[in-house]
Amino acid sequence: MKRRDFIQLSGLGIGGMMMIPVLGHATTPESFLDSGMDVAVKKRLADAALNAAKSKGATYTDVRIGRYLNQYVITRENKVQNIVNTESYGVGVRVIADGCWGFAAIVDAKTERDTAKAAEEAVAIAKANARLMKSPVILAPQNGYGEVSWKAPIKRNAFEVPIQEKVDLLLGVNDAAMKNGANYVNSILFMVNEQKYFASSDGSYIDQDIHRMWPIFAVTCIDPKTGKFETRQSLSAPMGMGYDYLQVNPADKVTGITTRYNMGYDMLEDVTAAAQQAKEKLTAKSVEAGKYDLVLDPSHLWLTIHESVGHPLELDRVLGYEANFAGTSFATLDKLKSGNFNYGSPQVTLFADKTREGSLGAVGWDDEGVKTKRWDLVKDGTLVNYQAIRDQVHILGEKESHGCCYADSWSSVQFQRMPNVSLAPGKAPLSVKEMIKDVKKGIYIIGDGSFSIDQQRYNFQFGGQLFYEIKDGEITGMLKDVAYQSNTQEFWNSCVQVCDEKDFRLGGSFFDGKGQPSQSSAVSHGSSTARFNGVNVINTARKI
Repeated sequence: MKRRDFIQLSGLGIGGMMMIPVLGHATTPESFLDSGMDVAVKKRLADAALNAAKSKGATYTDVRIGRYLNQYVITRENKVQNIVNTESYGVGVRVIADGCWGFAAIVDAKTERDTAKAAEEAVAIAKANARLMKSPVILAPQNGYGEVSWKAPIKRNAFEVPIQEKVDLLLGVNDAAMKNGANYVNSILFMVNEQKYFASSDGSYIDQDIHRMWPIFAVTCIDPKTGKFETRQSLSAPMGMGYDYLQVNPADKVTGITTRYNMGYDMLEDVTAAAQQAKEKLTAKSVEAGKYDLVLDPSHLWLTIHESVGHPLELDRVLGYEANFAGTSFATLDKLKSGNFNYGSPQVTLFADKTREGSLGAVGWDDEGVKTKRWDLVKDGTLVNYQAIRDQVHILGEKESHGCCYADSWSSVQFQRMPNVSLAPGKAPLSVKEMIKDVKKGIYIIGDGSFSIDQQRYNFQFGGQLFYEIKDGEITGMLKDVAYQSNTQEFWNSCVQVCDEKDFRLGGSFFDGKGQPSQSSAVSHGSSTARFNGVNVINTARKI
């Protein structure tokens, strides 16, 4: 979890109600139990928009009817700081007219006249934009799917769980932290439900129900003699799951230095370990700068994947069309066209995937009505593709969208967003213990921390949550003040081993920013534990 993400959520504890105008209007937990608008009604509203746009000259139209629910439960020590419920509903219409895009949206659309009006406005905007157009939109063909649906395979809807149960969980988490030596603790449950209906002039009517869950905490321990403090944040991965994510099957756990989780998360167990580890960090040895072999846990590696692979292989960044939040990209088109650009070692295969069950990016169809899929970005170390949508793939000489278009609201225009991007597990059987046994001088890093990366997604520095020194194949103790520096090519070429699929786990971001006006999306990144040799490590506490 990025520090800014936790601050953003923690701030809701004090100013949560101030966020409501941004997230949607305030509502009550009871309204979440309402399943929303009937599909037949949505179809009538969508058809009104499709027909109105066509009558005004649109050659393509898509309509997105969205209901977005958010709930935050925020606690600190033995108190509930805030409970925030938001709901947002509206319709967005996107068209092509005179070869150019146009978009308009309307809040709380209830009648066919409402959606028709939005469609007419979108066409008018497209025609006005066309006066400044340099070249017309080239849209990859897409067959319609008729009336279809997709629902996240949740076992327990988080919005149907009583608030008291959620509060009891978080206060129990906080109590466990305090009993194990924490001086301060914050804990939060963040739940999302996107009810999305998509219709297009291609002949698709797609109804989707998407759920996401993020349980998080941060514990702080203070040394009473020096006043210095250390923190440890939760190792939970945000997931595309319901409340069942917090109901752990013991068979899904893997025992290690810290308990690691597959598809279930034991928040009480993690916070107990966190309090003990934060205390241990107070007396941990400060790292000696130098070259180390790094053993990177998936709870850490997801963020490095996100920043050094996910962002630079977004085609709009590659082309220079997008530079907000994360810059452009060093991985320019000439590198792909060469057919032999060395992104990483032969052990490195990185793939995009919007179909993996439980991931943040999992949907049946994207926000252009394209069926989602999996495809390779880097194959055996060689750059082989990017992430592209319907009006981009022709640049790559392809005829089919990759299915990675997304909008964070009915009021936002959809555009290319990062799908789940992951490091493929190793093919040969290899456990974390076996990997560490072969390391002579190394550091085992768990959890994500602060980071920086340049505007070309090339030179970077990453920290973490927990650091353990490895000497002659044995973990000898905890370290602190650790960060590693490298560049994208050098780093991925230093990858010499990846554990097998039994160790594969997801991490991810709930708040991946992009665009102007800015939009935020949720995306998962998976990997097994991986080893990177000869990486430069610095001491973040020492002054030059």
